[in-house]
Amino acid sequence: MGNRFASGKIAIAECDRCGQQYRLKRLKTEIIKQRKYELLVCPTCWDPDQPQLMLGTFPVDDPQALRNPRKDTTYVTSGVNSNGNPSGGSRDIQWGWQPVGGSSFFDAGLTPNYLVATTFVGTVSIS
Repeated sequence: MGNRFASGKIAIAECDRCGQQYRLKRLKTEIIKQRKYELLVCPTCWDPDQPQLMLGTFPVDDPQALRNPRKDTTYVTSGVNSNGNPSGGSRDIQWGWQPVGGSSFFDAGLTPNYLVATTFVGTVSIS
């Protein structure tokens, strides 16, 4: 016994989204959230399955905490000298809104400011 359906080599079909006529073999099945729907759409209207719609489908294990955390002592041991001034340690960071030339009113004494701006302008010769 033969196939129940015709081969459809030159069959004309209509896009379910825009209504344009195309060959049946050119139309694609619409897939949303990894499920096929009975919509046949043309190559212009066809959208690939959006990966953002599959959030929660796959388990995500993204731990943020440490199992045995330790106290951070790097600022005390290598960040300040005996006078309490920064000594070039691992956490020696100067910041502020106007950091060069002294702290501003908005710093409120939270961060001492030891930054100094140094510039040099060279000579230019034009021939």
